[in-house]
Amino acid sequence: QVQLAESGGGLVQTGDSLTLACSASELTLSRRDMAWFRQAPGKDRKFVAARRRDGHLYYDDSVKGRFTISRDNAKNTMYLQMNSLKPEDTAVYSCAAGTVILSRTRDESGYAYWGQGTQVTVSS
Repeated sequence: QVQLAESGGGLVQTGDSLTLACSASELTLSRRDMAWFRQAPGKDRKFVAARRRDGHLYYDDSVKGRFTISRDNAKNTMYLQMNSLKPEDTAVYSCAAGTVILSRTRDESGYAYWGQGTQVTVSS
């Protein structure tokens, strides 16, 4: 059974850094498109970043220059390095993977596999 498991969330202060990890089982991440989404309280889940199989990277404008998505093939794990965190980054962060058509890279409905989410809270 395919499983994605996030880790690394927590409570940090404005300006701090945090790295989220998403480990996969029964799924080879290097053969899939992968992404991070986040959902703030009372809001819809939104796209954060993606790394497609061809290596192209995509970021939401709100995190561009601060967040970096990456993958460690040996560990079958993907990461989201988050720098210069802001209170508006507070959300539950979820990793996702799948075989996604290009036009749906930023669309959560394009991803078949999801982790359970990890809370990131940035205090002001």
